[in-house]
Amino acid sequence: METLNAAVIGVGSMGKNHARNYSELGGVNLVGVCDAEKKTADGIASRFRCKSYTDHAKLLKENKIDVASIVVPTQHHMQVALDFINAGVNVLIEKPISATVAEGEKMVAAAEKNKVKLSVGHIERFNPAVVELKRRLLKGEPGKIFEMRAHRIGPFPARIRDVGVVIDLATHDIDIMRYLTGSDVVRLYAETERRIHTSHEDLLSGLLKFKNNTIGVLNINWLTPEKIREINVTGEKGMFIAKYLSQELFFHENVVAKRKEYSYSDILMGVGEGDITNIRIQKREPLRLELEAFCECVRKNTQPPVSGKDGIEALRIASLLIESSKENKVVTI
Repeated sequence: METLNAAVIGVGSMGKNHARNYSELGGVNLVGVCDAEKKTADGIASRFRCKSYTDHAKLLKENKIDVASIVVPTQHHMQVALDFINAGVNVLIEKPISATVAEGEKMVAAAEKNKVKLSVGHIERFNPAVVELKRRLLKGEPGKIFEMRAHRIGPFPARIRDVGVVIDLATHDIDIMRYLTGSDVVRLYAETERRIHTSHEDLLSGLLKFKNNTIGVLNINWLTPEKIREINVTGEKGMFIAKYLSQELFFHENVVAKRKEYSYSDILMGVGEGDITNIRIQKREPLRLELEAFCECVRKNTQPPVSGKDGIEALRIASLLIESSKENKVVTI
């Protein structure tokens, strides 16, 4: 196995986990970490036995880097990523890909020009419950999909300062819905509110219409005492519920859909409560799976599981949701 030299830029609450995983992955050598806070960088470097930097340009100059995770605040994504991309380094950027769609497009163009991999950290794609859900959808188990309903609610995270819930949280579910449906958004509408936090919106109720006629519903906020992360997929034959935090997947059967003969009341009702199946999931850390997949695409010179263009599309839809809310209008794409 080819050994890859890895670096992590930004080793705060999320970046330190990138560093931990790189240090534990076979065939990966964590050579350095960088953070604006010297104490933070030194602490992580000491823990994982690598070099510490406060200047990513110096890290680039002093080391041969094959892969780098960019885990800095969103407004710095483009400049830091471009420095690595233009140096010929394959990069994984935490979501959202950038502060604006235009910045994301510059990054994608630079990666293509320099022939390096650009991946975006939409980590929920690697959640084992979502992986199994996608597998079952591809097999057609629920029949035609009618609706996807995402619940991503909980208290305000102290780490967030530069964006609101639409960019920080809804991008997860926009990407997951595109991934599960294999379809693009054609129309959307949103309502947002700023209830407690004064800088950005902390509540989103959004509607997405996909090209394949699936409806996507987004329930996102930083106002709920209990942290909930799940997606419900309703189809002809029943409903899947994927719980991200516990990595659980349930199927609620529509008992009417399996009957060969229908009574008049069945035809009127159309849906009946059947068995609930708790689908066995082998639990693993999604970030570990994400970084394994990223390193594998670099070794094999294949497309990243989550491309820069995927990241741009999630950000574009999120930006249009904000526009819809501000202008009180339905947006057709």
